[in-house]
Amino acid sequence: MQVFSAASLTDRDFEQILSFLRAGGVIGFPTDTAYGLGADPWNEAAVRQIFKIKGRSEDKPILLLIDSFEMLEQLAFIPKDLHELTDKFWPGPLTMILPAREATVLSSITGGSGTVGVRWPCAPFALRLVKALRKPITATSANRTGMGSAVTADEVRFQLNGRLDLLIDGGTLPARGGSTLLDLSVDPPVLLRQGPVSLAALQEAMNGRIRLSN
Repeated sequence: MQVFSAASLTDRDFEQILSFLRAGGVIGFPTDTAYGLGADPWNEAAVRQIFKIKGRSEDKPILLLIDSFEMLEQLAFIPKDLHELTDKFWPGPLTMILPAREATVLSSITGGSGTVGVRWPCAPFALRLVKALRKPITATSANRTGMGSAVTADEVRFQLNGRLDLLIDGGTLPARGGSTLLDLSVDPPVLLRQGPVSLAALQEAMNGRIRLSN
């Protein structure tokens, strides 16, 4: 596994990482919460490689990172409540489940659900990647299925060494449990996973309309 340090990344290093992604490679990289697996979401072979790396069932969806509302509109239909949330919590560790534009988004990304999870991160390296690629990037957690999310590069290496070719070390990350996960494809919205963005903050933004998942 080749490892780059995010803190000392040269322009040449970054171009090597971009070339690897454009060629259909999968990388481990730091996000707002734990480490993620990054690949081109329009490349079917790259997406399927993520499932192999994780040992994960292909009916499980994969979330995407974006850096603009124009990019979001390529992926999903926008519900009326969205901007009440994005104005307060994006960029940041809130992933929203939205109705997918299925003509655009691979079924391997949605897991056949008809929805797509999307987040606008504030993590500098993640944002730099999305901006340079000019397209979304996958960010499902960089761990083996059934094991805990990785918050250090050493934990990624322990779980995925021999399965992952390239890793960007961004130091120790803040949230092993991942981002807050809110389903806006249903009305009222359902909080699927609590995380750095609290239920109380979401309820305040949505006038108490958030339901907890069963």
